[in-house]
Amino acid sequence: MPTKAATRERAPTASRVRKERDILQHAEIQFAQFGFQGASLENIAVAAGISRHNLLYYFPSKEALYQRVLDDVLNAWLAGMQDLSKSTDPETALRQYIRAKLRYSREHPHGAKVFTKEVIAGLPRYRTAIAQRVGPVLAAEVRTFERWSREGKIAPLHFTHLLFAIWSVTQAYADQEAQFALLLGKPALTAKDYEKAEEVIVHMIWSALAP
Repeated sequence: MPTKAATRERAPTASRVRKERDILQHAEIQFAQFGFQGASLENIAVAAGISRHNLLYYFPSKEALYQRVLDDVLNAWLAGMQDLSKSTDPETALRQYIRAKLRYSREHPHGAKVFTKEVIAGLPRYRTAIAQRVGPVLAAEVRTFERWSREGKIAPLHFTHLLFAIWSVTQAYADQEAQFALLLGKPALTAKDYEKAEEVIVHMIWSALAP
């Protein structure tokens, strides 16, 4: 009779993990540029330096690959968000929160664009994940802002829409990075540009929240 150890699913080998990561990186770029409908397994396979058949060994369909890309994007997005409830100083917490969101846009531009394309399309393939994973995080953050408001630390606002505004303006530094860089007369946004963006966004949001 097989033991529990024998029936337990084997952990993937290091080589498989590396190959999956390489495929996912190229898939993220393709989905960011062309969206789910426009991206093809053939082009992703070529970019990854493997055959389409070999790609399907790692990911059985384009839908499965797309889902995994979105899962990785959401994991990174949620991991980079500060737990606001741990802070007693709203202004400091807000700055750290905005900085984390801008850092995500800078460090994960392709992933951010994949996510945006899915949202613009009406979340046809990722609606349940957003509701189940982002919804509770949003609710917890709103409760923290409401507590600060009751304590007289910030002015009362509709905090759900406040967070939507923060998400939107920080996300723009991924979605519209090329346009922003063009209008600033440079090939790409620099670390200094993101620092300036942080100062402006924090100033705008805190001006609305200051008691």
